[in-house]
Amino acid sequence: MKTVKEQKLIDILESEAEANGFELVDVEFSGSGHSGTIRVFLDKEGGLTLDDIVVANKWVDGVVESDEPFAGSYTLEVSSPGIDRPLRTREHFERFVGEEAKISSEKVTGRANWTGILKGVAGDDVLIEIDGETHRIPMDKIKKAHLKGRIVINARDGEAEGATQE
Repeated sequence: MKTVKEQKLIDILESEAEANGFELVDVEFSGSGHSGTIRVFLDKEGGLTLDDIVVANKWVDGVVESDEPFAGSYTLEVSSPGIDRPLRTREHFERFVGEEAKISSEKVTGRANWTGILKGVAGDDVLIEIDGETHRIPMDKIKKAHLKGRIVINARDGEAEGATQE
């Protein structure tokens, strides 16, 4: 569940991201008052390069600067979503079926924290399997969700074999 301020920025940035060939993954705010940090997570087919982030930073900053509620001092961070990729939309939950995710929500059937395997979306509910049992979490009750990325380390020589999202 996003704040009104976060949702407003998401609404503005989504069309701008698409027009520039990116997918807006998520927006997060931290800090308070007239200073804080705005984090914008972008992706695109084939992944982001450093040059992509430099280009995106310019138009994201322009959007943020032109929007009245974001006037004041802030730090802007534009990055890829990383291996702990945030999950915000129905499409995100559908795209990562079979991956391990962590979800925090308002209480649903007495539970607010969920870590398990994404099974899909049914109606307005995200399906997650935990210990062999499938649970339904209404999307409008989800506060925050992200993939639970892992880095696999080769035990022999200590070198990372690569990041996985298992």
